[in-house]
Amino acid sequence: MNRQSSHPQYAAAQRRMNLTRRHFLRGLGACIALPAFESLSPARLLANSAQPAVGTTGMAPIRMAFLTVPNGIIPSAWWPAGEGGKDFELSPTLQAFANVKKEIQVISGLEDLCANAGDDGGDDHARAGGTFLTGVRIRKTAGADILAGISFDQVMASRIGGQTRFPSLELTCGDVRKSGGCDSGYSCVYDHNLAWRSPTQPLPPDPNPRAVFERLFGEGPANQRVANLRRRQQEQASILDFVMNDAKAMDQKLGGRDRAKLEQYLTSVREIEQQIERAERAPVVTTDAEAPAGVPQDYAERIGVMFDMLLLAFQTDSTRIATMIIASEGNNRSFPEIGITEGHHNLSHHGNKPDPIEKVKKIDLFYTQQLAKFLEKMDRTKDVDGHSLLHNSMILYGSGNADGNKHTHTNLPILVAGSAGGRLATGRYLKVEPAPLTNLFLTMGDKMGFNGIERHGDSTGRLVGV
Repeated sequence: MNRQSSHPQYAAAQRRMNLTRRHFLRGLGACIALPAFESLSPARLLANSAQPAVGTTGMAPIRMAFLTVPNGIIPSAWWPAGEGGKDFELSPTLQAFANVKKEIQVISGLEDLCANAGDDGGDDHARAGGTFLTGVRIRKTAGADILAGISFDQVMASRIGGQTRFPSLELTCGDVRKSGGCDSGYSCVYDHNLAWRSPTQPLPPDPNPRAVFERLFGEGPANQRVANLRRRQQEQASILDFVMNDAKAMDQKLGGRDRAKLEQYLTSVREIEQQIERAERAPVVTTDAEAPAGVPQDYAERIGVMFDMLLLAFQTDSTRIATMIIASEGNNRSFPEIGITEGHHNLSHHGNKPDPIEKVKKIDLFYTQQLAKFLEKMDRTKDVDGHSLLHNSMILYGSGNADGNKHTHTNLPILVAGSAGGRLATGRYLKVEPAPLTNLFLTMGDKMGFNGIERHGDSTGRLVGV
């Protein structure tokens, strides 16, 4: 054996070289590659890098998910007729929920005024996406200096996420763009992210249902997943040792701003360490379900399988907080599945012409049909307390645009399914006076057992009567 190859430092370096970027990212579920530092030149950097609580009701936990679709809706086909209450008739777009009508409430009057144009000009889509869960006006930039706010799902994850293997789950049925400009001077990050851990740190959603499944339950056949999971946890802990040692060794070589960046980096590594430690202490969760083959080409199937991943995550209590972008804001995909060849975004600017309006109605109904299938599955799935999984959940569905033709952000199309274990009223159409969408979030936090959240974004108080 070569003497150098047996040296501990050489062996450690060789091991790091053998870790492909794909394995690194998949194994850890987060990018912890060493950040670039102003204090070090690329050559220097390379040389150094070579070395029942709250949230439950009875026995069952409460789950919370936020789901969004793009480009607004056709209001006349969404809102039920009448004055509201329990004797409401499902509108054409809401007909899909006939089997779970008693488990939903439709809420009118909510608004997201942070998404209005103001002095920023065009691209209500970026603002609709970037403000939906933050309630904070976003910075107009197509560069790296993005600025939004902490999203409400992450506010909840910071309080309850430690009780599950994954503090939160971020999903998308579309593509993911982490940089570049999408429209009118706004970064694509705003359109393609719902979850924000901090005002400058979005949490990119996962577009691949197989990757989500393997993250939740491990790789391989069902009878091998437990062993694979344990092996992967051991490898992750070992990798983190190398990462932490390499990062700490740089501390004396960095300037003031870079030391702050390093500390933020080490904090993220410590969070991953704590996540692994929690996973090692927790009972192994597995399922007899088969892993998805990948990303289905059929769009309805793609949405359906991602909803299945969300259901499994909730059913196994792998997480209690989730977001899903069913399609990102401004999306212009066509819908050959329902006979529509034009792009959704283009059609949403219908100019009050009957033909495009009817086509957008069909698209709106397509999306509610996919959600209804998911809700029906949740309603058939028994939770640990004998109630349905849907009964013990709060699933918010909506769009950051109201009327896509006018780009309005008042009277947003909002639906909440599930009763948070009986704490929310369902089976009704609730009309409220104009109020920030974030007021509803505070109430949802209360229903989950966190009534100490005084404000979020542009909130003005609780939404009473939900």
